Amino acid sequence: MAKKKADGKAKKVKGSPGSKGAWKLMDRGSTIAAGLLAREVSALTWRVATGKKPPTSDRHPDTEVKEAVAWAVVGGALAELVRVLVRRSTATYYVKSTGHLPPGMKPLKTTEPTLEESAQTVKKAGRKLSRRSRGR
Repeated sequence: MAKKKADGKAKKVKGSPGSKGAWKLMDRGSTIAAGLLAREVSALTWRVATGKKPPTSDRHPDTEVKEAVAWAVVGGALAELVRVLVRRSTATYYVKSTGHLPPGMKPLKTTEPTLEESAQTVKKAGRKLSRRSRGR
């Protein structure tokens, strides 16, 4: 962010609430927290579902192949789910705190133009729409 001084020169303001550094710190912190939380959630889910501790080594000969594969699927899916939820909540908190999206994040286009808006755009360009393109 830059502020203009009275003499017309811009001065860079560091440490503002919406700064890129603050977002990087929040994003990396949430990624680490998500990783730690995902490990605990995966282990707890495995214990609840099977009644046993999760496999400690997938290479160990005493671990059955089905058990190792199931642990990989459950652990991977839960880890990704936890990561997504934690990072989304971090971005939501950032938006609520600063009033804008984090640096590097662009708004998603959620609304598609209606049929009438599309027709108006094409008419402005000087072309005529065919019956098929009008949705008839």
